Amino acid sequence: MSDQLKYVDWFRHSSPYINAHRGKTFVILIPGEALESAYFSGIIHDLTLLDSLGIQLVLVQGARPQIDKMLASREHPSTFEAGYRITPQDQLMDIIQASAAVRVQLEAQLSMGLSNTPMAGARLKVCSGNYVIARPLGVVNGIDYGHSGEVRRIDSDAIFRLLEDDNMVLLPHLGFSPTGEVFNLKGEEVAIQAAVQLKADKLIIFTEEEGIFDQSGELYSELLTHDADIILNGKTLNKITHAALEACVSAVRQHVPRAHIISFNENGGLIQELFSREGAGTMIDEDSYEQLRPAHIDDVGGMMALLAPLEEKGVLVRRSRELLENEVDRFIVIERDGAIVACAAIYPFEQEHSGELACLAVSPDYRGSNRGDRLLKGIEQAAKNLHLETVFLLTTRTAHWFIERGFSETSLSSLPAKKQALYNYQRNSKIFSKQL
Repeated sequence: MSDQLKYVDWFRHSSPYINAHRGKTFVILIPGEALESAYFSGIIHDLTLLDSLGIQLVLVQGARPQIDKMLASREHPSTFEAGYRITPQDQLMDIIQASAAVRVQLEAQLSMGLSNTPMAGARLKVCSGNYVIARPLGVVNGIDYGHSGEVRRIDSDAIFRLLEDDNMVLLPHLGFSPTGEVFNLKGEEVAIQAAVQLKADKLIIFTEEEGIFDQSGELYSELLTHDADIILNGKTLNKITHAALEACVSAVRQHVPRAHIISFNENGGLIQELFSREGAGTMIDEDSYEQLRPAHIDDVGGMMALLAPLEEKGVLVRRSRELLENEVDRFIVIERDGAIVACAAIYPFEQEHSGELACLAVSPDYRGSNRGDRLLKGIEQAAKNLHLETVFLLTTRTAHWFIERGFSETSLSSLPAKKQALYNYQRNSKIFSKQL
């Protein structure tokens, strides 16, 4: 396929995401490190694209490295305690100056409209102001935090009015008190509170790393908050990534539906994460009383009850209890309140670096909530863990569902020889595959 056709194919497959995101509110934390990235102009172009697609954007601006440089030039020490920068009175103006310089740089970049750039014809309106109301941290454990503070509230009404008037809102990491004081805040905290109080659909945080990786170096495309807690307690992340993941978990637990960690060093990472099935970073979801996990022997009874109606209709091949017990380690299940409500299996053909997806089933009482997609992602991750390169399946009734999720029809000859020998011509199943 030519590069032009690949682009057309990608653009077509992005349309469900375009429709899903239109009119939604995203809070995006842009740390000061991102402004120093070689790909910062690409981030600006991507933000322009999101705005043009009808997404309401609230940008939160960080400035850690810029403040560090400003204080170093003044020979002021930078002191941190419990993750907060201590802000003495004599450093406050330097911090305000560094923050203002970052804000101006962001607003200038978002104002570009050169004819030979992706922002040609863009007419972005960027608004910033005293929308973050703050209070001082005060003295904690004998330590005076000076002009460092925490978010008291976000002026949601004012921000909503700006968004409804097609403005992009820019929030600094500075907050203001009713008494006229200025406080230095953590950018992550401003982003969390903005996402929570605006009831945003997503919180997105840019970091240097692509996302969160497992022990084998594989990127987690999705993390439940319970699993994120384990990673945070393991203390294997650098400070910036740790703060980003901690912020995402906090936001999701306060009812922000999704949070994402994306690298500012990956050109187009934001677009890939939002408009492709594979993504480019790590998405954090809330823990659920539904659990996606490997199957074990005690699940066989529930799996049989789930599969039986589909086997009777001829949608799935019949499997005996004995066969399921012998092959239970090939299955993953979704458990809800002790009941198995969905399952799927992967059968590897290691020599061919491929695996068969089989027995994907969701209880009729629990369809329509993306459980099938969760199972498919789980199977694809299991296949990657087995170092497989391709997943294939045989189906008689659900071809379109798999086509919509990136599978393409293929021929019997493309299957591993052992699978070809077992093909049931009477069922006349169609064959689909997907590259991982």
